[in-house]
Amino acid sequence: MIDLSQKRVCVTGGGGFLGGYVVERLHRRGCERVFVARSKDFDLRERSEVRRLYEVARPDIVIHLAAVVGGIGANRENPGSFFYENLVMGVEVIEQARRAGVEKVVTAGTICAYPKHATVPFREDDLWSGYPEETNAPYGIAKKALLVMSQAYRQQYGMNAIYLLPVNLYGPKDNFDPASSHVIPAMIRKFIDARQAGADHVTLWGDGTPTREFLHARDAAEGIVLATERYDDPEPVNLGTGQEIAISELAELIRELTHFGGEIRWDTSKPNGQPRRCLSTERALSKFGFRARTTLDVGLKETIVWWEDEGRDRE
Repeated sequence: MIDLSQKRVCVTGGGGFLGGYVVERLHRRGCERVFVARSKDFDLRERSEVRRLYEVARPDIVIHLAAVVGGIGANRENPGSFFYENLVMGVEVIEQARRAGVEKVVTAGTICAYPKHATVPFREDDLWSGYPEETNAPYGIAKKALLVMSQAYRQQYGMNAIYLLPVNLYGPKDNFDPASSHVIPAMIRKFIDARQAGADHVTLWGDGTPTREFLHARDAAEGIVLATERYDDPEPVNLGTGQEIAISELAELIRELTHFGGEIRWDTSKPNGQPRRCLSTERALSKFGFRARTTLDVGLKETIVWWEDEGRDRE
């Protein structure tokens, strides 16, 4: 087990949504030497910038969370840039970590790496059993390539590189931008805006039949930090709750929690995305003792309160 209080830890994307929770968890572990790599200071797409980052931070451990992400719409509009930027950032972060002699590299992958029709619950050994769902395949494949790189570098160079697969995240401080937000913040904002405008309906994408699994970012951060401390094996590990919910049920739940009294209409001309998403969480529990703690209804209430009390004012 690694004592993080004695290590210098660099968190790429540490100023972002998930990164903020990870940095907070590291501080709780007594880790005082946390370097937050922000995009405004270091362009991780550039080799020279990644080298400069490691010269400045001198990390023992790198937690790579930086990513270009978005919902179905953003993925459809930016498949090339989503592929290139996520791939090249990860490649340079890992390669320059090797050159700098970093002790351990922790890479956050994505649930989008799984095949479109993977057997539910998704098990880590099924990652290569088919092609990802088309709308987010470029992003998913770019991130999955970093698993291959991590395993290859372990084999050739002896690098302690681990790879984690968080399921869909949500929580306070999430991205609520209508152009790029994921499903939970997008729904919360739509319902609250409609309620405040006195609208009689909200229109949502697809037909509501797909299922998704959601993990509070605070729980995801705890899983990442636990793996950083306790996990040193080459196999990828899911981080999730093991519970799925239909998008239609999620919409009804958020409508109720946001006190919107109007109708939900489904725009079936828009894509549904992957038919089902639900993870097996057995490996995370057995390998490093991770179990999600936040129930969906509690997490949604917390996120809604944050958006109404603080989030909207930050725009």
